[in-house]
Amino acid sequence: MSAKNIPGDKINLRLILVSGKTKEFVFSPVDSAGDIAVHVYDNWPEADWATECVSRAEILRLIYQGRFLHSSVTLGALGLPLGRTTVMHLVPREHLPEPNSHEVRWS
Repeated sequence: MSAKNIPGDKINLRLILVSGKTKEFVFSPVDSAGDIAVHVYDNWPEADWATECVSRAEILRLIYQGRFLHSSVTLGALGLPLGRTTVMHLVPREHLPEPNSHEVRWS
């Protein structure tokens, strides 16, 4: 999808699976990571992603800039540019990783 085909009030997400396969979807800035997971699950690209199919939307997780997004985080809260393409990874994962509570801090 070229930049001129993306509405100026939307965000084009290019989602990359672990396998390296990609697909693009257009979302609103008010859409959350949870909303996106449900939309992608409901509109799973069978022809391209058939071998990657998951059992339910709740296990789909988005990764942006190396961090898992909680389901309530909206695209607008991330400050993503409107009318442009942003790349995220989409992975199946039951639970988000726990923060490292045993992290050593140097002063």
